[in-house]
Amino acid sequence: MTTTLRPLTAEQATPEGGLGRLFAVCVNGRPVGRIAATAHADTGGPRLGELTALVIDPPDRGRGRGTVAALAAEEVLRGWGCARSRVEVPQGPDAPAALRLAEALGYALRARHLLKRLPDSLPELPPGSSGLPLTDQEFDDWYRAEARRVAESEVGEGLSPEQARARAERALRQALPYGPRTPFTVVRQLRAAGRAVGSIWLNTRTDSTPEAPRPPWVYSVQVEPEHRGHGHGRSLMLLAERECLDVGVRRLGLNVYADNAPANALYRALDYRTTRHILFKQL
Repeated sequence: MTTTLRPLTAEQATPEGGLGRLFAVCVNGRPVGRIAATAHADTGGPRLGELTALVIDPPDRGRGRGTVAALAAEEVLRGWGCARSRVEVPQGPDAPAALRLAEALGYALRARHLLKRLPDSLPELPPGSSGLPLTDQEFDDWYRAEARRVAESEVGEGLSPEQARARAERALRQALPYGPRTPFTVVRQLRAAGRAVGSIWLNTRTDSTPEAPRPPWVYSVQVEPEHRGHGHGRSLMLLAERECLDVGVRRLGLNVYADNAPANALYRALDYRTTRHILFKQL
């Protein structure tokens, strides 16, 4: 039996300038599922593709249909100029099977999205610790350091240093168009025993759409290198939870890289739960 893809839509431009298309997965011409392919807009580096909405009808599962469909969709991404492909696997009953399929196709776990339902009461910070807004000069220093950090992470995704810097600067401009006065933005400095030991950046926006259902989000948790290993990361997360509860937000999400063992251990201890797995593959 031959498994093929049959277009269900024309190639469609995404709002960001990419391309997308939905396909039926067919066996000898008989539809048995669907898969979507998206090529994200080129942002100055290797074009990123994404596979979504892979569903195989129950009677045809376990026969390799999903594997062949994903490989065929990757060929579509290559034709659109994509150098990498991403898949996202929501946590749930089907997650183990989906992760096994992704790993068999050569995808490697890069990160997880985590979520916590916040308690009713404000968590207490350790004695001698406090969170303070940044002055304008402190914000400018923080912004430059954050741009360097984001650029370094982008280099890890296969970009050149120049491409990474450009993408980092663009991302920060989009996220913080009005600097520290951007609506729903919270940037706080953690002080312990009178010294600045770290910072946290989060957005407390709670409205969402079906296309962007992400909860209020922690974008950055940073502890100064000389102050690591003293529990300040935990204090920063408690500070973020306090900021959310102060404005009536009862949940908080974040992204954590799979290879960041200390951060993963911290979030488990604070009762953050995995909601989504993010995997990448070089095409």
